[in-house]
Amino acid sequence: MGRYLAGIGGVLLAEHTEVETGRRNDRPELQKALAVCRKHKARLVIAKLDRLSRNAAFIATMMGAGVEFVACDNPYATRLTLHILAAVAEHEREMISARTKAALQAAKARGVRLGRNAERLASANRAAATGRAKQIERVLAELNRSGMTTRQIAAELTARGITTPRGGRWHPQTVIRMMERVAL
Repeated sequence: MGRYLAGIGGVLLAEHTEVETGRRNDRPELQKALAVCRKHKARLVIAKLDRLSRNAAFIATMMGAGVEFVACDNPYATRLTLHILAAVAEHEREMISARTKAALQAAKARGVRLGRNAERLASANRAAATGRAKQIERVLAELNRSGMTTRQIAAELTARGITTPRGGRWHPQTVIRMMERVAL
């Protein structure tokens, strides 16, 4: 993007990094970027069209939303070209989905157990989760003794910067599972 801006003598007003998948239309960072563009009558610069969306209708809606945008992977694309590229990206999304479903069905037919708790991983996952529960057992016990609800414990663990076994924020059900693992 920097090369594109330098090439046209553009100035970066704001930078937004979207973490939501391009399959979703409710994308908070995209909405913030569009708001900045509308406010300053600026052009939205994206790295690749298929990262913006793999949905032709969404791209068409964006084109009609009153904010110009340019994809750095094809900066000279016309509106017609963008429609065609969006349709190709949508088709590719459908093909990826079909290939993935077929591969999963083939694996199932061969007897492979799928999912996070498949036979091969289940015991390792249980051991890792129990180990993590033992690491924070003292904190869990202290918060539990203080009379906090699991919702309050979840909020407190998150506030203290203690991450879940998967590195995220705490939810009441996660607290319950961890407490069960250490018999609290």
